[in-house]
Amino acid sequence: MEHIIKTVRGFDCALVLAPGPGGDFPEIAWGDVFFYYAPDGEVPRAVQPYATIVTKNYPGDALSDLDAPDRLRVNIQVDRDTFQQLAGESPVDYAVVDTVLPHPVYGAQNWICVVNPGERTHDTVLRLLRAAHDAARARFERRRQA
Repeated sequence: MEHIIKTVRGFDCALVLAPGPGGDFPEIAWGDVFFYYAPDGEVPRAVQPYATIVTKNYPGDALSDLDAPDRLRVNIQVDRDTFQQLAGESPVDYAVVDTVLPHPVYGAQNWICVVNPGERTHDTVLRLLRAAHDAARARFERRRQA
């Protein structure tokens, strides 16, 4: 997880939010990580993160078995073509590790996920994070010009 966070922090205007005790964020978010494009360094209003790392099951999202020890899931928003290329439409086991899968809850919105990225998916995850960051920047620029 630290390598992924360090890589994203190196992206221009990246904001890496890692809520913990004592902050303004709900306890359920503690230990998770949220990635934004934020040129001013502030959490954007009315914008979802372009990627997250979650370390536990959330209500309605337990298929990846993240409450088991030493498990996490990287979630990344991708474009439709990338989603179809990587995730397809076949049923999947959402708990399998080091495999690009459709997100168990947000797959219909073109989110993919990888539980415990490893040797097989490491480069793909970093490439997709870069693409998601660049897409978030493009959306930011379009909103700013509107």
